Amino acid sequence: MTQNIEKLNKVLAFVKDTFVGKNDVVDLLGICLLARENAFLYGPPGTAKSAIVRTLANTVADGKNFEYLLTRFTEPNEIFGPFDIRKLKEGELLTNTEGMMPEASIVFLDEIFNANSAILNSLLMALNEKIFKRGKETKKLPALMFVGASNVLPEDEALNALFDRFLIRINVDNVNPDLLQQVLLAGRKLENILETETPEIFSDEIRELQNLCKSIDLKPIYEVYLNTIINLRNTGIAISDRRAVKLQNLIAASALICGRNEAILSDLWVLKHIWDTEEQIEILEGIINRTIEKDDHPKSHPQALQNKIPNPEEVMKDVKILIEKWNSGTLSFEEQNVIKDKLRYLQTRCDWIRNPEQKQYIQQEIESLWQKILQTV
Repeated sequence: MTQNIEKLNKVLAFVKDTFVGKNDVVDLLGICLLARENAFLYGPPGTAKSAIVRTLANTVADGKNFEYLLTRFTEPNEIFGPFDIRKLKEGELLTNTEGMMPEASIVFLDEIFNANSAILNSLLMALNEKIFKRGKETKKLPALMFVGASNVLPEDEALNALFDRFLIRINVDNVNPDLLQQVLLAGRKLENILETETPEIFSDEIRELQNLCKSIDLKPIYEVYLNTIINLRNTGIAISDRRAVKLQNLIAASALICGRNEAILSDLWVLKHIWDTEEQIEILEGIINRTIEKDDHPKSHPQALQNKIPNPEEVMKDVKILIEKWNSGTLSFEEQNVIKDKLRYLQTRCDWIRNPEQKQYIQQEIESLWQKILQTV
């Protein structure tokens, strides 16, 4: 176990070094790979979504990787492979899957929400059950992980089932301007990199870790996890029973990648990334940070306590926006709840501000808004 975990961590460290400022993205992909769950990358073009997945996929020494950009006109043959002409002459409808998605180790589908009805059903089964079904054909897929990407979130209800198949949602944005110089240097290095410099891990070694992930003891955090799911549902974040069951795999993966055989409270950090809308990103971060901030275990995942010290000016700007929205007086019940949730999040962020004068001023503004809110209840 230890040797394979070290191999995987070396692979992830290599990808992090290659893509400056994307540690959270790489770590989340590593968690999904261990848990054999699907990841969704959301962000504008040019933020290295494809390149990160491609680099990670290339570290699987014996892997067959599949990458495709979907359009509204993409046909099933382009994803799953064409029908075998030789078998067709004999009256059999069999797919020639050579070099196509059904044989791939890591699958990356860009602009995933362009998927049309012709390929949607087969794609849903592949994502959820890791099975390829076409006509009478049924085949177990060797895929270690599926990754989808898009620069928009689904608006068509028909695509909600597809979005739901991606357990983790990763927000990928342009890096902080302070890191831009490092990005330029790392990008230049990536173009000249030698294959011999790339660390490797074999697909069977990943599968061994995926099986081991199932044996991680979740009892230490089970009660807190249960209460957190109930709390998130009460907040308006939809978590189906199926997703609640599968999320346990991610918590186990967080423990395993840190070399532990049991979960700890801080492993719940993965729940920050189960949002459905952009508005939920901050809400989830606030709720989960409050849940895990007391855990100071020395073997916590590096992403577990990434409570970045907030910029007081940005926090104050966000508070002012909420005040203006509330004072507009034209809010629906749902919009009022969103403002309350965001205000709770900003209240939590305010606790991390170091300057006492700035902290006190912002807290007064937050308290003043709470008073207005309570007066309207």
